Amino acid sequence: MKSAGILRTNPDFRRYWLSSTLSTLGSQLSLLAFPLLVLSIGGSAAQAGTVATCSMVTRTLLRLPAGQFADRLDRRMIMVGTDLVRLVALASIPLASGLGELGQTHLLCVAIVEGAATALFSPAATIAVRDVVPEKDLTDALSRSQTAMASSSLIGPFLGGWLFTLDPILPFAVDAASYGVSALLLLRMGTLPSQKVPDTERDNRLTAGLRWLTHQRALLAALLFAAGINIVSAAAQTTMVVSLRQSGAGGTAIGAVMACAGIGGLLGAAAAPWLIKRNPAGRMFLLIGTVWALGLAVFSATTQPWVIGPVLVVVVFFSPPAGIVVGRAILVLAPRDLLGRVSTATGLLMAGLASAGPVMAGAFVDSMGGSRTWLILAGAAAVVTVVSSVPLLRETSLDATGDAGNDKDGANDRGGSDTTLPSERPAGEPHPEQAAPDGTEPVGLIPAPPAPRQGTGGS
Repeated sequence: MKSAGILRTNPDFRRYWLSSTLSTLGSQLSLLAFPLLVLSIGGSAAQAGTVATCSMVTRTLLRLPAGQFADRLDRRMIMVGTDLVRLVALASIPLASGLGELGQTHLLCVAIVEGAATALFSPAATIAVRDVVPEKDLTDALSRSQTAMASSSLIGPFLGGWLFTLDPILPFAVDAASYGVSALLLLRMGTLPSQKVPDTERDNRLTAGLRWLTHQRALLAALLFAAGINIVSAAAQTTMVVSLRQSGAGGTAIGAVMACAGIGGLLGAAAAPWLIKRNPAGRMFLLIGTVWALGLAVFSATTQPWVIGPVLVVVVFFSPPAGIVVGRAILVLAPRDLLGRVSTATGLLMAGLASAGPVMAGAFVDSMGGSRTWLILAGAAAVVTVVSSVPLLRETSLDATGDAGNDKDGANDRGGSDTTLPSERPAGEPHPEQAAPDGTEPVGLIPAPPAPRQGTGGS
């Protein structure tokens, strides 16, 4: 089944896809509008940065507890509840503005509440969407989700800025509405009963996901590669802006160059199924790391936007396929009762390390200049690639299964999960639940949004 066929014939996946697309687009609208609104009501640049930092810190602190909640509680209700919380939080901004009560403290509280709700939503969505399509269609489903997120990330900030010029409150009203639509779509999802794990076999520790990851040699190598490229990517964003600015490039030119990253991501998501089908995981990572290292080396030799932009498209083009490989491997390999904690542990590793990238890049540019900083980043990408991708060249556990037979065998290897395809369900049996993944991590290479696999879904 092609990904387009999934959207046409699978109503659950279609609702999930619409929910995630609208929610992601709404979040991108307010991403740019938040600091602009803080400044427009008299706040300082430091206060504008504080709002974003508080949201990120809240999400980071709640990652592991959120995974535990998702593994133990009704995940559909978690997702609907957190969508409604985010709706109320964002809608309070237009309300407070209309009453003349909007201030810095209010915006800070909204950022914290939204960050907490997003942290709880994300692992619940990871588990819920796992069961929407069979494993053999996982790559196509992930690619469809990545394409939607890349499109939203590309047009969202521009649309948000335009809405802000019409009315500073409008982006937040639209964002709140997107969460409302998402909640309505989630409420229409059917559920399948979870496969119960005996209490004697259940690991209820907060760190159970981290403990499981330490025993997955191939997956750890893939995560090492992705986390390393994430640090380089986050550092490259800062280096790019500072280097172009120091060379005399204007805001329009810098914005156009950065938009090239979105174009590369969008094209890469569309091409992901084709690339993944023809390249095992180890070879894919080796190719990606080589392109990153060469591309960053090119940046060290020029500050011309018309050169940097096309090269950036090529460099970022390969990030979505790699993210899909990592995300699919987590969904396929992780035990059902640990998936929430595994996904949050993975996210903590990916985003936590990447947060150090901009700080390091700024220090390097100040002390050594942009050209040398690019060479250091190119060298870092090369080292990460050699260390993590070479051991995976003979590894097959991270590669996609290509047919229903493999899907069934893989499920049996993981403990007898239900492998009944949607077309084989008894008449009247409800569809599994699903939800939109959180795709807001500010890093260049992240695990793909959680996509469904056949199994034991529901709550």
